[in-house]
Amino acid sequence: MSVATNKKSLRRHIFDVIDLEQEESSLPARIFETSITILIILSILAIIAESFINYRYEGNIIDWIERSQQNTIISHYFSLFENTTLIIFTAEFFLRLFTADFKYPEEKSFRAAAWRFFKSSGGLIDFLAISPFLFQLAHVDFRFLRALKISRLLRVLKLSSLTRSIVIVGDVFIDKRNELGITLFVTFVMLLVSSTLMWYVEGNVQPRAFPNIIATFWWAIATLTTVGYGDVFPITSAGKLLSGIIAILGIGIVALPAGILSSAFIERLERDPNMSLEQPNDGEEPAPESAPVLAQTANDCSDQFGQKFKFCPYCGQALDQNGQHLHK
Repeated sequence: MSVATNKKSLRRHIFDVIDLEQEESSLPARIFETSITILIILSILAIIAESFINYRYEGNIIDWIERSQQNTIISHYFSLFENTTLIIFTAEFFLRLFTADFKYPEEKSFRAAAWRFFKSSGGLIDFLAISPFLFQLAHVDFRFLRALKISRLLRVLKLSSLTRSIVIVGDVFIDKRNELGITLFVTFVMLLVSSTLMWYVEGNVQPRAFPNIIATFWWAIATLTTVGYGDVFPITSAGKLLSGIIAILGIGIVALPAGILSSAFIERLERDPNMSLEQPNDGEEPAPESAPVLAQTANDCSDQFGQKFKFCPYCGQALDQNGQHLHK
């Protein structure tokens, strides 16, 4: 066996382990998937726990120094765990690039398959999740790169159980983009009109709360979405009446995209039976409740062609003289 064959066999074995979309997974693949899932969850929990570390100066300076020393020790362990997870996720990302030609066998070259994986949704999520670590390796130290730490939250999208759901949600939004666009346009018009009217009604009475139309947008958003924070509110009778009308209209505005998306999910469910909990039979014996329908269809065909079928032309089961399925 040549070196190239051994290398391909090794790459194939790696792909079978790290690819989480195969229907029949081996024990190492299931262990790998479970380990990655646990690591992602722990990583997200670490990000949440890290926010409890308080560096602000409060109270006695001695207490603040002691607290800072404790926080420094805790931060060290957080950094150690973060670097470990980044190394693991980086290795996983490059292994997926290394075996991309097995994921996309229709591509003519390894480079084309690797590029296709990189620009896919999963590849981009993986890359953004490890981007802080890659910039650290490149010794890039710009202040704006600190904002890339938020990309660590993208690791939750790496959970394999979310992959299909994300694809379905994305398809639904794409299918209904025109309807959603119209809804957003109507919402913007409503915000603009309500902000303008409220500024004319309340601007002179409350110049600080409603100084201009743009500032009044915040009140319009809170009212139209029926949130009602209460930090800015009208005090005149006309303003209260206008606020009530806009709040009632807001109920319909919020319901519009909800109805569009729910109908889109129903259409997708009817178009793609694999979304349902029950999988198709794939050539197996049809369910008993469907047998009378098939038998009736067979009878219709028998009457049409003037003959009786001995076997159902749809499921292959034996039929009696009346065209009914013979059940064992």
